[in-house]
Amino acid sequence: QVQLVESGGGLVQAGGSLSLSCAASGSSFSIKSMAWYRQGPGKRRDLVAVIGDGGITNYKDSVKGRFTISRDNAKNMVYLQMNNLKPEDTNVYYCNAVDQQWLNYWGQGIQVTVSS
Repeated sequence: QVQLVESGGGLVQAGGSLSLSCAASGSSFSIKSMAWYRQGPGKRRDLVAVIGDGGITNYKDSVKGRFTISRDNAKNMVYLQMNNLKPEDTNVYYCNAVDQQWLNYWGQGIQVTVSS
């Protein structure tokens, strides 16, 4: 079992920056990939950015060049640096981890609100 706890969300004006953090605990040694998803009211949960255990990253097209995902395996942390935020980035953001058995784990979610 892996437990994930997000932190760092909040309210920011358009054009501003926020940094999200996610701390993994439990069987964190078994984690292969970590990712950030986001979900708006009544919408599906969409992948924002993912980072594999080898450090390879992939991003949703709309955040490329603005968001950066990074990972500190020694600290069992994953981060999402969000720059030049837009109102459409307003969502609940979820930390995700996939383990060696391809099981998915989720954090509780954290609100990011971007005002125009």
